[in-house]
Amino acid sequence: MLYHIFYSLVPKFGFLNVTRYITFRAIVSLLTAFIISLLLSPWFIKKLKHRQMKQVVRNDGPKSHLSKTGTPTMGGGLIAFAVLLPSLLWINWLNPYLWLVLGVFLSYVLIGFTDDYLKIHKKNPEGLSGKMKLFWQTVVATLATCLSVYYLDSPTYVYVPFFKNLIIEFGLAYIPFAVFIIVGTSNAVNLTDGLDGLAVGPIIAACFCYTILAYISGHSGIASYLSFPFVNNSGELAIFAATMIGACLGFLWYNTYPAQVFMGDVGSLPLGGALGALAVFSKHELLLAIIGGIFVLEALSVITQVLSFKLLGRRIFKMAPIHHHFELQGWPEPRVIVRFWIISILLALLGLLSLKIR
Repeated sequence: MLYHIFYSLVPKFGFLNVTRYITFRAIVSLLTAFIISLLLSPWFIKKLKHRQMKQVVRNDGPKSHLSKTGTPTMGGGLIAFAVLLPSLLWINWLNPYLWLVLGVFLSYVLIGFTDDYLKIHKKNPEGLSGKMKLFWQTVVATLATCLSVYYLDSPTYVYVPFFKNLIIEFGLAYIPFAVFIIVGTSNAVNLTDGLDGLAVGPIIAACFCYTILAYISGHSGIASYLSFPFVNNSGELAIFAATMIGACLGFLWYNTYPAQVFMGDVGSLPLGGALGALAVFSKHELLLAIIGGIFVLEALSVITQVLSFKLLGRRIFKMAPIHHHFELQGWPEPRVIVRFWIISILLALLGLLSLKIR
C-alpha cells in the first residue's frame, strides 16, 4: 500500500524514489515488523492470559517442562500480524509471488490456530490429528505450487548447490517435490519448537539467507553473473523474508529463555511453510537442506527414532526430537538452545558460500 502511494508521488517528491528499491523496502519492512512485534507483545501476552490461552505440556516430555504449564501460548498469532501488515505495506501488490507466499503463510496460520485451539479448549496436548494437519498442509502447498508452475510458468528444474552447471529436470514430478519441501519444512519447524526460542533462532538465520538469495534470483544481472537461476518478479520475496526476520526478532525478545510466551502451532507451522515456499519460489530448493539443517536434523531424529523402535524394538535417542535427547543428557535448556543457534548460523553461512563456490 505505502509502496504504491509513495511510488505515485515520486514525480513531485524525488526523495521518495528510494522506495522503488527492494533493498530499502526490505530493511524498512524488517524494522516495521520488529516494532510491531516488540511493542504489541506485552499487550498480546496479557490478552492470552486473560483468555486462558495457556500451554498444555505433554506428560511424556522431559519432567523439567512440567513447570512451563500455564505459560501463554499462541503467540504466533502476533507474529502472523507482524508479518502480514508490513508485507502489505511495502511489497508491490501486483507481484504474484506476494499472494502465493501469503496464501501459504495465512493458510498455515489457520491450520495452526485450529490445532492450538483444540489443544487448549479440550485440554488435549495432541490437538488436531496429524493426518488432518498433513492433509490440509498438502492441499495448500499443492495449490500454491501448481499456480506457480502453470500460471507463473516457474521452471520445473532444480539447481544443485555448489555445482555451476548441474541441473535436474523434474518435469511433472516437480510438483510433489515442491510440496514435500513446503510441508516438510513446516512440520520440521514445528518439531523444533520445543524449547524457549529454539525454533526462532534458526528461522531468523534461514530467512536472512533467503532475503539475499531471493533478491539475487530476481535480479537478472546479478543472477547471470553468479550463474544462478533468474526468476522474474521473485525479488520481492526478499522483502517478505526480511519481514519474517523482523517479526521473529521482536517475538524472541519475549520468547527467549525463560519464555514469557510460546508461539504455538499458529506460529511454527506458517513460519516453516513460508520458509519452504521461499525456497521453492526463489528456485533454491535443495539449498534449504543446508541452510535449514537444524530443522532437517530435528525431523530426521524423529523419523529414525520411530523406525528404530518399530523395526528393532529399541530407541536410538533418549527422547526425540533430538533437543530433548540433549536435555536428558544433562545439558541445561539454555545451552541446548544457544548451541543449536550457533549451528544454524554456521549452516546459514555455509549456504551462502554457494554464491561463489560453484
